[in-house]
Amino acid sequence: MALTLSGSQLGLRLCQAAPVPALQHLHNYSSEVRPGRALNTASMKRGRGGRSSFSGDVVTVFGSNGFIGTAVANRLGKNGSQIILPYRGEHYKMMRMKVVGDLGQVLFCPITLHDDDSIRRAVSHSNIVINLIGRGFETSNFSFEDVNVTGPQRIARICKEMGVQRLVHMSHINAREKPESALLKGGSRYLSSKYQGELAVRAEFPDATIFRASDVYGEGDTFLSHWLSAFRKNKKGGLSLYGKGEMTIKQPIFRSDLATGIMNSLYDPSAMGQIYEAVGPDRMTQAELMTYLFDCTTRNAAIGNFNIQELLLDPRTMFKAWLIQSLPFGNRTVFRNTSIDRLERDSISDMTDGYPDMAEELGVKLQRVTDRFPWEVRPMDQYAYYHYETPDEKPVPTPPKMVGLAEEREILNLRQNKGMAGMLLPAGIV
Repeated sequence: MALTLSGSQLGLRLCQAAPVPALQHLHNYSSEVRPGRALNTASMKRGRGGRSSFSGDVVTVFGSNGFIGTAVANRLGKNGSQIILPYRGEHYKMMRMKVVGDLGQVLFCPITLHDDDSIRRAVSHSNIVINLIGRGFETSNFSFEDVNVTGPQRIARICKEMGVQRLVHMSHINAREKPESALLKGGSRYLSSKYQGELAVRAEFPDATIFRASDVYGEGDTFLSHWLSAFRKNKKGGLSLYGKGEMTIKQPIFRSDLATGIMNSLYDPSAMGQIYEAVGPDRMTQAELMTYLFDCTTRNAAIGNFNIQELLLDPRTMFKAWLIQSLPFGNRTVFRNTSIDRLERDSISDMTDGYPDMAEELGVKLQRVTDRFPWEVRPMDQYAYYHYETPDEKPVPTPPKMVGLAEEREILNLRQNKGMAGMLLPAGIV
């Protein structure tokens, strides 16, 4: 039977329905990765360089929506690379990443870290893979071993199977088989898992380039925002530090400098199979670092709104860290990676393990904390609401004192000889 609408070109025919094949999911979005035959992307290089060119590289960046990942993705977009950005969960959080590259150069691919097929699909077209997945605390779904060991190992193994040419992996400056212990017996599980992750990646992909980075700071980080968070401060508005910060030496690095090192390594043949130590140019005690950081926000001892206390005598700070790490939500965006393991990592010094320095080997010009901190923490100034009438009226923070080799040796010996008891007892007793 046929029904025709008079005066219209539309005809509707009702007939016996044919058998319907099984439902198949079709990927028709232009920003999705589609399976296809192998291509030599290097031969497709076009343009004179820059955002609107094609560099010949297809780069998969795991953890691209994280603090370091956003900086690396922006650099890749600027040099004309096609970027594949794997993600898990809702795709809405990745929408802001569409503008890091030119139209059609940024593709998205849903993955699950435990699923080989989803990872294989994300790297199948790439000649470069950068793994920046990381989390400073454990969750009910992912342990330190899942994120730092088995996940990177799986990515490295699949990259080798798929013929990826370059693999970059992110580790930590204090990653050791048996990390130094300050508060926890056996040291930080995060740092030990980072060390095991290095071994796992090198076993699967021997030519992988590994960066051992210290604390990384910049806009939207978990370093500056963590220390200036109300959840990290003690009840007097100051900080509680192990040994009052005098026995711990830190060397933070600016995010842009680390991104420059990663980008330079991609095009340096000597970087294949190498491990680099990525640290900043300023080495100082934790007390000096925190005093300068808070002074940049108009918080200091002279005004009376900043002080440093002994962490071992502040159970309130330890209880808050334990309570926050037990919560099922909020630790990434609200509490800024607060946990007992974070207290442990913050209580040990950034120490070299003898690997090449990133700045020297890859030609990175490092920026000092005195040049970056005042700008980065300006929105968190105690008197940000106040409009200074003249530039001379604005307080100038006192520059931090750098630690010399002799002083550092004395600090390390003192800490090793006195131990935890030396942090509490008066001088001359221990």
